[in-house]
Amino acid sequence: MRRVGVLMAYGETDPVAKALLAEFTQGLSELGWTDGRNMRIEVRWAASNVDVMRTMAKELVDLQPDVILANSTPITTTLQRGTQTIPVVFVIVGDPVGSGFVASLAHPGRNMTGLGLFEESITSKWLDLLRDMAPGFQRVAFMFNPDTAPYINSFLIPSFEATAKALKVTPSIAQVHSDAEIEAVISTLGREPKGALLVGPDNYMDIHHASIVSLAARYHVPAVYHSSVSARDGGLLAYGADFRDIFRRAAGYVDKVLRGAKPPDLPVQMPVKYFMVINLKTAKALGLT
Repeated sequence: MRRVGVLMAYGETDPVAKALLAEFTQGLSELGWTDGRNMRIEVRWAASNVDVMRTMAKELVDLQPDVILANSTPITTTLQRGTQTIPVVFVIVGDPVGSGFVASLAHPGRNMTGLGLFEESITSKWLDLLRDMAPGFQRVAFMFNPDTAPYINSFLIPSFEATAKALKVTPSIAQVHSDAEIEAVISTLGREPKGALLVGPDNYMDIHHASIVSLAARYHVPAVYHSSVSARDGGLLAYGADFRDIFRRAAGYVDKVLRGAKPPDLPVQMPVKYFMVINLKTAKALGLT
């Protein structure tokens, strides 16, 4: 009986999280691993709360599982502090090298490996798509929480600012830590004409996506997101990696570890499936064609 730990950044009742976890367990099942038969999965939920992450990470480390699946940058950071020996397979991590999880993508070199989220140039794609959708915008804010996505400052902001300059629009960095600060950013963009919003690839933003979508609609701010859920729930435009495919592929790495492979010998993989979702109802409400 092998033991697999899973630490999810989402809340336990989140339907998106349940679907992602189902992809992972289904992937393991197809590789011959069945929970309760030859493997036991220990799942913990953090709901984007840093204190809960620390508690849940310690619980899993104390169980000494054969491998841990880590969902998100802050959770991987927490597990990195908790163990240097238990193999960790991370998913939905923006900058594995810059965050210090691996020495390089090709040669991780430590007890961690996994699947990254995107290349740093993706900000150019987000802004290009936003310009195509809402060509009149003159200012754009990049909103994220630096506590849960610290990698954004070094990994994505330089590309964001360079692309904005090339498009002749004014960029601003909007670091937020609460619902009030999120509303302040979006309401400011709405009061001043020709403002647009880029919602950062950040677990905190994902947890608060419903209120962000609602505020963007209330203040008539065109926004681009990295998660398809945001667009399906009323956001204007989403472009990014297919999370479900990433979780399914992560099962392959966990399988390799359970069969004796070492994380330093497993290169970090990047997404192979991307999506673009446009909400036509929202576009019409914003007067966009």
